[in-house]
Amino acid sequence: MSQRTIQSIYTDGACTGNPGPGGWGVVVYFSDGSIHEIGGASDHTTNNKMEMQAAIAALQFLQTSGQNQPITLYTDSEYLINSVTKWIKGWKKKGWKKADGKPVQNQDLLETLDELNSYIVKWEYVRGHSGNIGNERCDVIARTFASGKVPSLKQSSLTDDHQSLPQTNQINVAKVTEYPAASTIIETNKPEISSLESHVTTMEPTITNSSTPIDDKPPEMRVAQLRALVETLRIADEIATKGYLITSSELADLMDVHASAVTSRGDQWRWRNWIVSRVRREGNQILWELERADQVGGEEE
Repeated sequence: MSQRTIQSIYTDGACTGNPGPGGWGVVVYFSDGSIHEIGGASDHTTNNKMEMQAAIAALQFLQTSGQNQPITLYTDSEYLINSVTKWIKGWKKKGWKKADGKPVQNQDLLETLDELNSYIVKWEYVRGHSGNIGNERCDVIARTFASGKVPSLKQSSLTDDHQSLPQTNQINVAKVTEYPAASTIIETNKPEISSLESHVTTMEPTITNSSTPIDDKPPEMRVAQLRALVETLRIADEIATKGYLITSSELADLMDVHASAVTSRGDQWRWRNWIVSRVRREGNQILWELERADQVGGEEE
């Protein structure tokens, strides 16, 4: 019996509405090119909770494997990475309070992540929806579960003679009501899978922008764009410094994105130099606050 090595793990979470029905997905890549996928769902949750649930399932799977060789865990959630690798130490010292004295959200999930995390795990950010195969597959699994459907999951064993592994519904993940596990598919060492593995363990590919490259624009246009950017950043800094709350549409205007791109990102995430946090709802409006990420990070560490 020969033990196979886990090389990398991708995780992702999704939520239909925030809060609302959610799902999470995990894709495990082995050294021989085989793949193991895990996923689950929750009837009422948030995007951040699903991101954390995915990471918990991934770390539980790693723990079950007994592997002591380093692996890289990829996620497109900066909130998750910062929470686990930076802020959690400060939160624990302060009795799970943030720098402003408010309680840390999702403390139960963060405590579970802290218990499961180990020195062999390297946390790595990967940009979401950028063409990275591992991240895209996790997103499909998570969104399928969030929509109330059950995806077909590729599942393999930890050993070459297919020693049994815990299925999706055997992994204890806090506060998740899962759908029945999909049928098991044992992956063989097909050449195309080996090729896939060699691709996904690298960093995300460079995305080619179809618009005119900035270097091809006239100097005066580039300068004008930079001035507009500086003004946008100045406004954002003033909003953060003075503690103003802004609506989703106002935040979308500031970021120059569609409003749906704001509301779909979760309760807390990073934009440029700021941590953007959902504060409350007033009528049909969601209010957000901005905090300088360098100041938040320094305090939480």
